[in-house]
Amino acid sequence: TSLPAGALSLEIRGLSFSYEAEQHVLDDVSIRIEPGRILGVLGRTGGGKTTLSRLLNRFYDPDAGEIILGGSDLRAIRIEELRSRIAYVTQDVQLLKASIRDNLTFFDASIPDLDVLEAIDDVGLGGWLAELPEGLDTVLGSDGGGLSAGQAQLLALARAFLRAPGFVILDEASSRLDPITEGIMEGAMDRLLSG
Repeated sequence: TSLPAGALSLEIRGLSFSYEAEQHVLDDVSIRIEPGRILGVLGRTGGGKTTLSRLLNRFYDPDAGEIILGGSDLRAIRIEELRSRIAYVTQDVQLLKASIRDNLTFFDASIPDLDVLEAIDDVGLGGWLAELPEGLDTVLGSDGGGLSAGQAQLLALARAFLRAPGFVILDEASSRLDPITEGIMEGAMDRLLSG
């Protein structure tokens, strides 16, 4: 099954999941999100928020119920296509000891530099990049050494949106940011999600 182009709907019907028998993390959850809409999921630590995002990426399959993305059951979608259409941004940013370009494109040379520069500008890092003598060829330290937590998070956001996903999951993506950087990230999200 192939996913349609553009923003994707999500419907969860009677979803239940447990890591161990008799310890339900999610029990009979049902949600519907229309394409282009935003849903915030709030809850206490251990309440199943991250588990839900992991189920959407098919790191696990549910014990019961269905997850329908873009009109198709998740289990019928090729895993490569599913993961290419869902952007998953967490608070724990993984950056490679590689150039900024390669960190954003994952070494995909078919992505034009103009697109990379636009994504960086969209998240508010255009000025920062302009100050780097080697620009996109600047090599980042392993695990983003030399970057602030905010810069690393904004680069992760640019990476996600460079792929033009149909569905975006932010799993506490701004929890480690200072209020100013969080405001920049919110503005970037508004620009990137428009339309």
